[in-house]
Amino acid sequence: MQRPWNLINLPVYSLATYSNETVNMNICTYVSAVSMKPKRYIIAVDHLTHTYQNLIKHPHAVLQLLGKDHWSLINTLGKKSGKNYSKESYLEKKKLLTGWQSKKVLANCAGWVELNVLSYHDVGDHMLFVMDVQQFKTNHTHVLMLDDLRKKKLIRI
Repeated sequence: MQRPWNLINLPVYSLATYSNETVNMNICTYVSAVSMKPKRYIIAVDHLTHTYQNLIKHPHAVLQLLGKDHWSLINTLGKKSGKNYSKESYLEKKKLLTGWQSKKVLANCAGWVELNVLSYHDVGDHMLFVMDVQQFKTNHTHVLMLDDLRKKKLIRI
């Protein structure tokens, strides 16, 4: 029997964080819109990641709602550490980056949301970031979901 928190089919995101001109991306599903006015998100980020370090030093990010065709990036963005692997170089080599709001982002995302960190709170093995929406863009509605990753046997939940 599945645990209650694994029953829900959630969208899959990548959080693009920046350090000077360098971008790092991860995979995240612990994401939720929590306020209408102002529009805010909460995103849980593992303490041990390069994404966490970037957000603490540079409190600006782009939340990328992944499209169905991004499933092949899950292992690279989710299982390799930006501390010792350049995800930006990999994505550039594969010609998967584009520009939006003067930032490098993943091409062909269902949507992008530009965020600024408002606050953060330690919640165990993750830090919960409360983030204000600055701008957003919807590109299409073919969203990558956790069930897609389950079917491709990329995750076991």
